[in-house]
Amino acid sequence: MAAQRAYTTHPLVLRRVTVRRVEEVTPRMRRVVLGGADLAAFTRDGIDHPGFAAPGFDDHIKLILAADGDVRAALPAQLPHGIEWTPAEHRLTRDYTPRRVDLDAGELHLDFVVHGDGPAESWSAAAREGDELWFVGPKSSLRLPERLDWIQLVGDETALPAIGRFLDERPLDVPAHVLVTVSDDAARQELALRDGDTVTWVLAEPGDAAALESAVRALPVPAGEGYVWAAAESRALLPVRRYLQRERKLPKDRVNITGYWHREEPAAPEAEATADAGAAPAAPAGIPSPLPWLAARAALQLGVVDAVADAPGLSADALAIRLGVPGPGIAVLLPLLAAYDVVVDAAGSGLRLGAAGEELLDDHEREEYTGHEADVLLALAHLAPALRDGTSPWRVASGATLHDTVAHDAERYGELVEECEQLVFLLTGLTADPLWEGVGTCLLTGPGSASMVAALDDAGRRPRLRIAEEGVPGEVLRGHVPAPDRIDWTAGPADVAVAAKALAYRTDEEAVRLLARLAGWTGTAVLVEASRPDGLSPHAAEAALHAFTATGSPLRDSAALAVLAERSGWRVERTVALGWGAEATVLRRA
Repeated sequence: MAAQRAYTTHPLVLRRVTVRRVEEVTPRMRRVVLGGADLAAFTRDGIDHPGFAAPGFDDHIKLILAADGDVRAALPAQLPHGIEWTPAEHRLTRDYTPRRVDLDAGELHLDFVVHGDGPAESWSAAAREGDELWFVGPKSSLRLPERLDWIQLVGDETALPAIGRFLDERPLDVPAHVLVTVSDDAARQELALRDGDTVTWVLAEPGDAAALESAVRALPVPAGEGYVWAAAESRALLPVRRYLQRERKLPKDRVNITGYWHREEPAAPEAEATADAGAAPAAPAGIPSPLPWLAARAALQLGVVDAVADAPGLSADALAIRLGVPGPGIAVLLPLLAAYDVVVDAAGSGLRLGAAGEELLDDHEREEYTGHEADVLLALAHLAPALRDGTSPWRVASGATLHDTVAHDAERYGELVEECEQLVFLLTGLTADPLWEGVGTCLLTGPGSASMVAALDDAGRRPRLRIAEEGVPGEVLRGHVPAPDRIDWTAGPADVAVAAKALAYRTDEEAVRLLARLAGWTGTAVLVEASRPDGLSPHAAEAALHAFTATGSPLRDSAALAVLAERSGWRVERTVALGWGAEATVLRRA
């Protein structure tokens, strides 16, 4: 049975607000109160937009700033249903938690940690009545489990807005146990505690992983069903995550851990900041060696990172014995791992994880070296012969197409399904399209099917669903689809078919075969694919080559999809821009 969805999605709207007043909450926290007509429903450029909604206590909005001061040039394009992040050289984006939303007063409160550095904190320090601020979001709100006996709220100073909002609004009527690390007693705030609540303040430097882990371990574990929410510096949370999942054995749906900022030396941390995702990446000095990447991959595959994390102080020989690696192999690997701070051996006291090694404890970071994306990257070693032969590097490397590989590998297909989870935030434009009027049955295919089901539910669309998958992956999909009660797991005729990221791992010939197969079942089909790079991604320049490695074709734009459609008996009726480089192409049977 599929697990309950953890998030509720919201329409992505670009909004303009202005400063109404600035308040000093504590010597370490500044509050900027914003207001404006865009917080209510409004119309811009002929497009109607809903009023602002941020019902979750840890919702995030993305502030849009500009390194050169020209914010208007940094703004994304507003679509009828979504946002397109067009290229902007000087764009800076920062994520912040609304501390309070008062729609009756038309106000939004944002709290900024005062630390003297960073574009968002600098903006808040200079903010005066009437200054404008543009933002997008939130894209989703966390759904807490309905039946809980307690909740633990853990964080550093950047988490105080979310913690304070939870305590003010009480989305759960259960005892709340709060733990906050602060760098100065002056950062302590008055919190809306009730009988049964507890609060623990710990003095620690920002990003002090050892202090945060020690404090979390010292918290009493209440009886009954509980939930742990934590937000702080991303690396400082890694040992906390391991403790909660490995030692306390909390299931995934009872833990929510979010890195609100990333420490960069020697710069001070930016409260609730993300990287400068909107800025153009700096050109590398020379071409980097692949050796560190390959060494990190080997360290993860062999279990080096986990072994050193679980038993710090091991010698190289003891590590080799623990991993069952004969000969001098580990000794050859360790110097390169040490050079890149994956492991350290300070003063001969045995091996410990360095900063890079701690990051590799995070599942998301591991995927860069061991998951499906890493396997596709390795196939690039065969780029030259693939270009000569007119095929994909994946096929040269493996002897099979990526689709053939995925269709018989449930684990790999599961990775594709998880990669498509973010798709649900982009599908509002598709689910709002008139094509759904009168649709009684919908055929789904592709790893994005689970996201499509969720988006249909969010939009109040309730067609009977059918799944068209080949081999094992259909079984994998069952564990991700949130509405198993209305799904017929056998393919057949339908009013409309949606292929959600189904072409992203198929060659042109395989794509034509799939489209021809769909034409036997329906007269209307929709292709949901990335047609251009994500404008916020620092890897946008690599997108076309990545797609070519997988399928032998670059990112397929509308024109390329039209060619495939015509070859399989379809014609393109229109395209629906979804944002973040994604489009939905509506096909009618020719």
